[in-house]
Amino acid sequence: MKNASFSLICLFYGLLCSPAQAQVKTVSSDTDWKSQLVVLTNTMEADYIIRLGDADNLNFGWPDDFDPFCGRMTQAHGYPWSPDASDMPGFDRILMSSKYVQGKIAPCGGDGYSEAYDPKTSKPVTWKIPTTILKDVVIQNAFLQLFMDDFQPLTFCSKFQMLLNGKRFVEGERILNAIDQTGPVGKLVSIPLNEEFYAVLATGTGISLLIDESTGSADGFAIDFVRLLVNRKRENSCKGTVRGRVLIKDSETPVAGAQVFTVDKVTVNTNARGEFVINEVPTGFEVIGASANGYADGSATADVGEGDDNPEVVIYLAKGKVARFDNRQVKVGEAITLNTILFDQGKAAIKDESKPELDKVVAFLKANPTAQIELSGHTSSEGERSLNKTLSYRRVKACKDYIVAAGIAEDRLIAVGYGPDRPVATNDTPGGRAQNRRVEMRITSM
Repeated sequence: MKNASFSLICLFYGLLCSPAQAQVKTVSSDTDWKSQLVVLTNTMEADYIIRLGDADNLNFGWPDDFDPFCGRMTQAHGYPWSPDASDMPGFDRILMSSKYVQGKIAPCGGDGYSEAYDPKTSKPVTWKIPTTILKDVVIQNAFLQLFMDDFQPLTFCSKFQMLLNGKRFVEGERILNAIDQTGPVGKLVSIPLNEEFYAVLATGTGISLLIDESTGSADGFAIDFVRLLVNRKRENSCKGTVRGRVLIKDSETPVAGAQVFTVDKVTVNTNARGEFVINEVPTGFEVIGASANGYADGSATADVGEGDDNPEVVIYLAKGKVARFDNRQVKVGEAITLNTILFDQGKAAIKDESKPELDKVVAFLKANPTAQIELSGHTSSEGERSLNKTLSYRRVKACKDYIVAAGIAEDRLIAVGYGPDRPVATNDTPGGRAQNRRVEMRITSM
């Protein structure tokens, strides 16, 4: 079946079917690619690696010298295909939304994978990632890596959801829904986990993962393997350089001074020509975001391979609307300091005197039902940076939980803890440090 359909797929996708470029072969401790479950400690890439599913490109195999953890996008493959009997449920097979109805006309059409829908094997499954090895580990960072194939939410109006231990992971969903692979090709995607999941991982009792499409769209997809990296060693990861430009949508005018950021919040600013360079970006599919005062946030995907020879990324920003918050005009993209958001020292519980300010955020979101916001927590530079980042996230997550409990859909806001990394005043004086300890709201789109 694979060989019979491959030539037709090549005719349709053209250059995608040309042989993949030779990749730099990097050393990885994750070398038993035939195994369905791999648990590793003290590796080059991370202190701990847990992989579910064999690494075999959906049973099609890899091009010569291709490293799935460092390589670019795979060449196109034929479809449909059948999983091997040894493959874990949910891997190496065509998957469709749990709400997909075969034969029903999809509003945005369907891809070729949907024609191979099998009601017995094509429904998403909940994977259980064993984390016994992580019991009582001090977790500094954690990344979920997916080798994804044919995700096309932008083309087929799909809306993917990601659930960890049954809880929606909105930040991960935004990354999935920004990807457009434009065909039967595979690529590694790395998604940083929020601090709220660290405690779950450190219990050692396992964590469940479900990826599903929520609208019933005819957008078939596949996943070759899932990896969990804990305490990732960024200095030893495969890395590449991303260059690009930020432009105003429609006019192509450069946006100077825009903030450009990766999924794990490495941030640079554009120059007067709207250009940016981000060095040492981990290889894989990377969603590069951009923001500027007066514009809705924009993003674009980058196919990052090792080294400097990566395609240019162009991010378009659309002019944002003006709204009112607390009797003042605010622009999309503008950061607003929320007053009287108070916490006891070292604590993340919201104090009663903070709730009226958060109620204003709730009222704003109810009055502007299409608005999406980022809540960010900031600290002064006193103390250890990593502890400050964790504390700032816990505090702003408590603010998000309060707003969601008041009836706001959780996918309309994200919480980010920046710690001391984005000061607005000097940290050399008590007054400056007080200004830096704050919670901000930024309208990302409306």
